[in-house]
Amino acid sequence: MTDRAQGARLAEVAAVLSDPTRAVFCVALLDGRAWTAGELARLAGVSAPTATGHLHRLVGSGLCTERRQGRHRYVQLADPETAALVESLAGHFPAAAPTGLRASTASAALARGRTCYDHLAGRLGVAVTDAMAGRGLIDRDSGFALSDKGHRWMADLGADTAAWPRSRRPAAKECLDWTERRGHLAGLAGAAVCARFLESGWVRRIGSTRAVRLTDAGAAALEGLLGLDAAALR
Repeated sequence: MTDRAQGARLAEVAAVLSDPTRAVFCVALLDGRAWTAGELARLAGVSAPTATGHLHRLVGSGLCTERRQGRHRYVQLADPETAALVESLAGHFPAAAPTGLRASTASAALARGRTCYDHLAGRLGVAVTDAMAGRGLIDRDSGFALSDKGHRWMADLGADTAAWPRSRRPAAKECLDWTERRGHLAGLAGAAVCARFLESGWVRRIGSTRAVRLTDAGAAALEGLLGLDAAALR
């Protein structure tokens, strides 16, 4: 692809994200779940026809994908790379400090722990990543990769690591955390850790946001699995 073609594509994507309603949709979809058009419309405070028009634009641009199930139309971000782009852009330009108790509480919850598409982020995600590195499960000295010990640990956690070599997605990838300004674990391993935490009830979503809170069972699991004192993460 030539520089001119790449520039045109970049301008196209920037134009799609420049609309506040479409940007709100993309940020909401960072929770990794598929949302209906109605749910996104209510979140953004727009009418259903307006939401549908914006979603057509997002799907047409390749930033989102959709599927239909019965009468409902579900939309989600196209892939982890798209999620990383949205997360990076959202955090690159710091927002103004939240005003009001509700906004401050929501902001603090996101900083404490959240999902970044399909992996854990915030202080929780960074703490888990640091603990894994401290135990030799992640090798940060030669890039960012799972060690042999890390692969065994992931298998013990229930991850299907035997299938990972067939995936185009890396087993481990460092994702810059926009609130902590440090790296947290993404890739197949990050997705597997997040899935296990959610399925086991170690973390629970806070309402319809992508913020998560660590449960008592989760605190015990972190201590047992990684020797991590979770007091500061709650």
